[in-house]
Amino acid sequence: MHRFFAAVPFGLAATLSFTAANAQQWIQVEAQPTLTQATDAAQGYAAKLPNVVGFNLPGRWHAIALGPYATEAEAEDARRALRAQGIIPGDSYLTEGDRFQQPFWPVGVNVATLTPAAPAETAAPVTEQVVETAMTPVEIDETPAQARQSERDLDRPSREALQRALKFAGVYNSGIDGAFGPGTRRAMSDWQAANGYDVTGVLTTRQRGAVLAAYNTVIDSLSLAPVTDDVAGIAITLPTGMVGFDAYTPPFAKYSAKNGSNVQVMLISQTGDEATLGGLYEIMQTLEIVPMDGPRNRDSTSFTLTGMNANIVSHTEVRLANGTVKGWTLIWPAGDEQRREMALAAMKASFTPIDGVLPDAYGNGATQDIDLMAGLEIRRPEAAGSGFYVNASGAVLTSAALVAQCTKITLDDSYEATVTATQGGMALLTPTEPLAPLSVAQFDSHLPRLQSEVSVSGFAYEGRLGAPTLNYGLMAEHKGLNGEEDLLRLAMTTLPGEAGGPLLNGQGAVIGMLVDKDAISESQARTLPGDVAFAYDMEKLATFLSNNGIAVSASDAARDMSDSELVTVGRDLTVLVSCWN
Repeated sequence: MHRFFAAVPFGLAATLSFTAANAQQWIQVEAQPTLTQATDAAQGYAAKLPNVVGFNLPGRWHAIALGPYATEAEAEDARRALRAQGIIPGDSYLTEGDRFQQPFWPVGVNVATLTPAAPAETAAPVTEQVVETAMTPVEIDETPAQARQSERDLDRPSREALQRALKFAGVYNSGIDGAFGPGTRRAMSDWQAANGYDVTGVLTTRQRGAVLAAYNTVIDSLSLAPVTDDVAGIAITLPTGMVGFDAYTPPFAKYSAKNGSNVQVMLISQTGDEATLGGLYEIMQTLEIVPMDGPRNRDSTSFTLTGMNANIVSHTEVRLANGTVKGWTLIWPAGDEQRREMALAAMKASFTPIDGVLPDAYGNGATQDIDLMAGLEIRRPEAAGSGFYVNASGAVLTSAALVAQCTKITLDDSYEATVTATQGGMALLTPTEPLAPLSVAQFDSHLPRLQSEVSVSGFAYEGRLGAPTLNYGLMAEHKGLNGEEDLLRLAMTTLPGEAGGPLLNGQGAVIGMLVDKDAISESQARTLPGDVAFAYDMEKLATFLSNNGIAVSASDAARDMSDSELVTVGRDLTVLVSCWN
C-alpha cells in the first residue's frame, strides 16, 4: 500500500510583478495542475460570478482569473469586496496577465474582445478585519525606507522562504538561515538588476511577491508530498504532481509519469547483504534509466549513481538497512534542472527505511524478456561485433567500421578500450588497463589451397549467446572479385556480428580477418550472393600491426586440429567488441 499525505509547504502565496500601473488588470483566484480540475474550478466560479476566464500557464498549469478590469484600482476594489464576502480565496491577487497563455475557458473566448468588468459595488462593512501578513503581496510599490520597514516585519520562516526563492532564481548561493547579510543583499541587488528594477539591495513587498511567485509556481507543479509505501518499507517525499504509483516489479516499486511529465521514480527494496548491494550496483549500471556518463560512488554499505545523456538525468541512492537493501532512483527529463534539484533535495532529505521489504515474488512480476530486468529495459550497445587479441597485453584487432563512431568501446562487456590506429578497414584497440588474454593470435602466411576448409570465430549474434561461434566455409579465391591482392574470397554465409573475427586455417592459425560484407557489396555497387564473404589476408594484417608497434607471432602448428580444438582456440582468441553511444 502506498499513502499520500498533504503537500509540504515550501513558501507563501505570492503575486506576479506589475509593469504598468494603468494596464489591464486581472484577479487570479487560483491555479490547477490539470485541465480537468481547472475547467471544473472555472465552472464553479462562473456559477457565482461574471467575467471568469481560464488561461493556460507555462509548465502545464492553468489559471482561473476574473476580468479584465480597466484599472488597477477597480480590480483591487473587486478583489477586496469578493474576498470579504468569502467568494474568492484570501490569497487571490492582481496580475497584468503577462504569464497567461491561450484561454481554455469559456470555449472559444476571444480575450481581445472582452468588455472590461464592471466596478465592484461597495462591500458591506465587515466586523472582522482582514489582516495582511508581511509577505502578502500588495498593490502599491514602496520607497526604500518603506521597503526596509516592511522587511523588518518578516518573521524567520518568511525570511527563509525568501532566501529559498532567491536561490531558486539563481542569484543566491549561501545558507538558508533567515539572516539578511551581505550575501542576501547581493542576491536581492542581482535580482533587481536582472528584472529591471532600481538596485537598492532591499526588495519591496511587491518585488518579494514576484520572487516568491516564480518559486511557488514550480513548487505547486511538483506537489511535493510525503509518501509511505508499506509494501516496499520506505517513507519518502515524492513529486506527486509528476509521478503516481504504477506497479511492483521486485526489487522495484515503480512510480510512473503523470500529466506528460516524463518523470519516473523507482523505490528499491529487497532483502540482502553487502554482496546483494554490490550485485545491484553492477546491474543498475546496465539499465537504460542509468546513462553511462556521470559520477558513481560505492562503499561497503551504500552506493550512489548519477547518469546523464541528452534525454534524461538519473540519480540513484541505495544503502544497507538491517538486512535489507533499500533506496530510490529519480529519472528526470534533461534541461529542467531547477525543478529536478528541488525534487532531488526533498527525496534525499526525507528518505527513511521503515518496517517491511518488497518480497521477491510479489504480485505477477514483470514482463519476462532477455532485454528486460524487472520490467526495465537493459541498455544495449549501439553496435556489437568481433575482434581478436594480437598481443599479451590485450590489444585487439577489429573492423574499423564497427568502432568508427563510438562514445565508449568495451571488450567482452567488461573492459574499456580506445582506438589506437585505423587503416584500410582495420582498427587497433588498446584496453585502458592491461589484460591477460587466454590466447593471442598465431599467424600463418601460407594460404590454404582453394576449396579447402576454413573457419571464422565470431559473435554472430552480437553477444546474445555470451560466447563466439565457429562458422565453417571454403577458400574460394586468393583475391577479391576485382583482383584485390589483399582480399580473400570465401564460400561462406556470414552475419554482420562476425565481421572483425579471425579467419582460421585447419591448424588454428590466423590467416585473415573477416570483412564487413556490406562494405564490399557497396564497393561492387551490386548485391552479392548470400554465400559470398571476404577477409583481409594475413600480409595486410601483419603490415598494419607492425606499423603500430605490435610484434606478430608466427604459428608453429604442424597438424590439423579437431573441431573441438578449433572451437577452443576461437573461444580463447575472439573478443566481443561493443560500441556504446
